[in-house]
Amino acid sequence: MHRIFGGGPTIYKEGGSEERGENARLQAFIGAIAIGDLVKSTLGPKGMDKILQPMPGQGGSRANATVTNDGATILKSIWIDNPAAKILVDISKTQDQECGDGTTSVVVLAAELLRNAQILVEQRMHPQVIIKGYRIALAAARAKLESLATDNGKNKKAFREDLLRIARTTLSSKLLKHEKEHFATLAVDAVLRLQGKPNLDYIQVLKKAGASLKDSFLEEGFILEKKIGVGMPKVLEDCRIMVANCQMDTDKIKIYGARVKVDSFEAVAEIEAAEKEKMKQKIDRIVAHGCNVFINRQLIYNYPEQLFKDAGVMAIEHSDFDGTERLAAVLGADIVSTFENPGDTKLGHCKRISEMMIGEDKVIKFSGCDQNEACTIVLRGASTHILDEAERSLHDALAVLYQTVTDTRVCYGGGATEMAMSAAVMEEVKNVPGKESAAVEAFARALQQIPMILADNAGFDSQELVGQLKAAHARGHHTHGLEFVEGGVADMETLGIMESFRSKMSQLCSAAEAAEMIIRVDDIIKNAPRQRDGGM
Repeated sequence: MHRIFGGGPTIYKEGGSEERGENARLQAFIGAIAIGDLVKSTLGPKGMDKILQPMPGQGGSRANATVTNDGATILKSIWIDNPAAKILVDISKTQDQECGDGTTSVVVLAAELLRNAQILVEQRMHPQVIIKGYRIALAAARAKLESLATDNGKNKKAFREDLLRIARTTLSSKLLKHEKEHFATLAVDAVLRLQGKPNLDYIQVLKKAGASLKDSFLEEGFILEKKIGVGMPKVLEDCRIMVANCQMDTDKIKIYGARVKVDSFEAVAEIEAAEKEKMKQKIDRIVAHGCNVFINRQLIYNYPEQLFKDAGVMAIEHSDFDGTERLAAVLGADIVSTFENPGDTKLGHCKRISEMMIGEDKVIKFSGCDQNEACTIVLRGASTHILDEAERSLHDALAVLYQTVTDTRVCYGGGATEMAMSAAVMEEVKNVPGKESAAVEAFARALQQIPMILADNAGFDSQELVGQLKAAHARGHHTHGLEFVEGGVADMETLGIMESFRSKMSQLCSAAEAAEMIIRVDDIIKNAPRQRDGGM
């Protein structure tokens, strides 16, 4: 009986534990808020970078430190034990896959919503009341965001200018901000070439160390980081291309443990001649397809290469797997591994293949591909760290531009939309009777924290600037936001600071849903760790 009076019988295996009620809620809130505080300083155009140092042994001996201010990259790289914190990491990853940009904003907003919810919980407000208030506030914020969005999708010239503004805004918080004009143009040109096709794979990003970031350029067509075989023509027009993934070494006996015993060198020569004849038949079957370029993912050895040369076929070997997949898509070809049915094999086409130099490396350029939307952005930079961060920055810009081409609505940045949504939510408070009004107000305060954090990260007086911004929005200037050159309130329309509507809507909804999920928690159960064999 003593166990019952001492706290009740346990139903968990030894080593398992349970946190209930206030303890569980506090643990969930604190973990999620800590994640928001971790990435908070990277938000905005003046955000700081973080160095991510891998653990000894993690990623092998060549594991390098990463220098980045990309929220998704930071959160993917850290090991987290708190379950509520993992929810915020997941919404950051989803935002990265869905929109490319806004990975930090979504985590910071969710953390601020939870910070305000924690204050209400400590004042003995029931979590379900807070959730009801947050839902009312979310509906008001979404309605305001939709009313603020502008759409120039029908006007090509104005839409291109919108895309350039979005690209500049996205890149202004990244490493590329000093060359943002150049990279914004590169990104917009690359995305518009796709003509709305749902495939960002057609845009290849190639990193080459050397020169400076401003020497990066956009090359029409596809670039493969390989060399043309020895003795092959370096330029070829009107190309019919077969893309393959097959072994091109001599077909040796591949039965494990098999050995061939011969009694003379003539017998060895006969076996080699038979292997060569078998390879020649394979090459003849490939040439019978009518291709004049053969690209293989695996190696092409000396004898097959010589046969290709005699047949007048250009051979390119050992194209990496990503390159092969993308190349087949761009050329409109199938990746083949057997050559018995020429009629069923789809060859790729391009107008011209040529060799070109980038820095000190020779690469192969495919011009006039079947899928002519293909292009390659060649990134140059002083070191691999700079190139890696430049690639992450450019990926964000390309992804957010691609989403904007799909949904052409745009809204204003610089904290303008957050403050406008906050004002709309505050207005909604007047129509909410009962306790929920306190939760609606808390949602509005959380939205106001975004411009506050932007100003803090820039080193300005956040209270002063956000006070001025509130006053501007109270007067109905909903396009006004914070600008950090002079450190004041300005019209975002005039400055051209724009963001994708879809990205902003995704941030708002994801943050509210994640916060709601964590507020609901009232019990955290941990299973006992698995014991090693032998009870160790």
